[in-house]
Amino acid sequence: MLSTMQDVPLTVTRILDHGTAVHGNSQVITWTGNGAPQRRSFREIGARAAQLAHALRDDLGVEDDERVATFMWNNAEHVEAYFAVPCMGAVLHTLNLRLPAEQLTWIVGHAADRVIIVNGSLLGLLAPLLDRMTTVEHVVVSGPGDRSLLDGGRVRVHDYEELIEGRATAYDWPELDERRAAAMCYTSGTTGDPKGVVYSHRSIYLHSMQVNMAQSMGLTDADLSLVVVPQFHVNAWGLPHATFMTGVGMLMPDRFLQPAPLAEMIESERPTHAAAVPTIWQGLLAELTAKPRDVSSLTQVTIGGSACPPSLMEAFDTLGMRVCHAWGMTETSPLGTVARPPAHALGTPEEFGYRLTQGRFPAGVEARLSGPDGTRLPWDGESAGELEVRGNWIAGAYYGGAGGEAIRPEDKFSPDGWLKTGDVGVISPDGFLTLTDRAKDVIKSGGEWISSVELENALMSHPDVAEAAVVAVPDEKWGERPLATVVLKEDATADYASLQEFLSTRVAKWQLPERWALVPAVPKTSVGKFDKKVLRRQYAEGELDVTRL
Repeated sequence: MLSTMQDVPLTVTRILDHGTAVHGNSQVITWTGNGAPQRRSFREIGARAAQLAHALRDDLGVEDDERVATFMWNNAEHVEAYFAVPCMGAVLHTLNLRLPAEQLTWIVGHAADRVIIVNGSLLGLLAPLLDRMTTVEHVVVSGPGDRSLLDGGRVRVHDYEELIEGRATAYDWPELDERRAAAMCYTSGTTGDPKGVVYSHRSIYLHSMQVNMAQSMGLTDADLSLVVVPQFHVNAWGLPHATFMTGVGMLMPDRFLQPAPLAEMIESERPTHAAAVPTIWQGLLAELTAKPRDVSSLTQVTIGGSACPPSLMEAFDTLGMRVCHAWGMTETSPLGTVARPPAHALGTPEEFGYRLTQGRFPAGVEARLSGPDGTRLPWDGESAGELEVRGNWIAGAYYGGAGGEAIRPEDKFSPDGWLKTGDVGVISPDGFLTLTDRAKDVIKSGGEWISSVELENALMSHPDVAEAAVVAVPDEKWGERPLATVVLKEDATADYASLQEFLSTRVAKWQLPERWALVPAVPKTSVGKFDKKVLRRQYAEGELDVTRL
C-alpha cells in the first residue's frame, strides 16, 4: 500500500525559492575591510543567481551535469554561485584555495571543470596554474584584482558583473531529480590523491534541515551567523543552504580572516553565532585578551574540524560565548554529531563533560564501532573502536572521474556500505561520541593505546602553552612513544620538566612523553587542522630540536 502524500523532490531550488520568498529581507553581509560592508538581501541574491545562471547557460554554454568551479572567499557572489549552479542543473565544485598547486591542478582535471569563478584577489594563486588546467575554458573574475595575470592565456576571461548585467532576474529553473548531483568537494588529500565527494540535492536539503534543528545549531531569523568556516570546505558546514531555509543572516568575512578584523566585524555587525575551527578561535581569544572589544552579541560558537581544547571552551565561557562542539567530515556533508547536553545534565557537574564530547548522533546518522578484528563494540562509553556511519547525507562512494564508476576503497567503506571514518572513539549508552584519536594518530606503545588528543588537550590547558601537538615516533623498547611539540606563549617560563610534571597529574605515568620539542607554530592542513604528518617527517629527518627527559 502506498501513501497518499505528494511526492515533491527535495532540491536546492526549493531552498532558494523559499529563502527569497519567505525570508527575502534577510541579508548576506560581506566584510570589505574599509568600514563599509556590502549588504545584499536574500531576494537580491536570488535575482543575481538567476542572472548568473542565464550567463553560464547562454554565454558560456554550461550544460546539465557539467562542473562549474569556484575559487573564492566567503562572500555574497560565492553564495550566488551556491544556488545558481545546482539549480540550473549543473554541479558546483568548490576548490580549496589552500591546497598545494599539484593537488589543485589534479582536482580540476579529475572533476573536468569547464568554468572557474574566481575572486580577483586570488588571481595570483590561480593564474600560474591555468595552463595545466586543460579542461578549463572560461574564467569569471569577481571583484578587483590584477587581471593582467590572465593576459595571453588560452582561456576566455569574463568580468562577473559585466557577465550578469542586464540578464533576466528570473530563471525557469528545471524540475530536477532530487538524487542528481548538486555540488562536489574533494577531501584535503593528506594521504594519496584527494577524493571527490558528490552531494545530491536530496542530501543537501535533508542536511540543511538537520543544521536548523534545535539540537543542532538551532538558529532563527533573529540570528546573524558569522560564517568563518570556508565555503570551499564541505559547503561551509551547510550554513549557506540552511540559512535560506530559516532566514538567518550571514556575515561573510571574505579574505579578512585574521584575528583583528574578525574582532572588529563582531563588534561592528553584532553577530549572534559563528562557526570555525579551533585555531581561528585561539587566535581570536589572544586578540581579545590583548585588546578587549565588545563581543557580547556573540553567544553561540560552533567549533568543529578538530577537538576543541577544554581550556579554550572555558575561556570563551568567561566571555559569554558558549562553545558547541560538533564533529563531521567531507564525507558526512559534514554534520555528524553536535554536543548539546541532555536535559538531565543541565546545571549539573555532568554538563561540561557532555560539552567536551563530539556530541550526539542525530536521527539522520546511524553509527557503530568496529574493533580491530571487525567485531561490533557496544555503546558503553568504554569500548574504543573505529567509528563507522551511514545515513541520508553520508557518502556511499567517491567520485571516479568523468565517465568513471564510483570508487569504494575497502579501507574507506565496509562490505555492507558503511563509511569508515578513520576516527577512534567511544559512544555512551545515550549516543554521545567521544573521539580519542584518528586511527592513524593513535600511539601504540607496548601493546597499549595512548591518545594524542588527550595529551594535547592536557598540555594546552597549561597557562604557558599556546599550542601543542603530539605524534607517535619509533621507540626500540616500546614500538612507539609520544613526542610532544609545544608552542609557548610570549614571556612563558615553563620548561619541559615542568610541563611533564603538569601532565603527570592528568594522565597515567606510562603515557607521559619523554621526547619534547619547541616549535614556532604547529603545522596546519589546508582546513586548519594540525598536520601531524609534517611533524613526523620533521622528526624522522632530524629537523626538530628534540630533548629527551
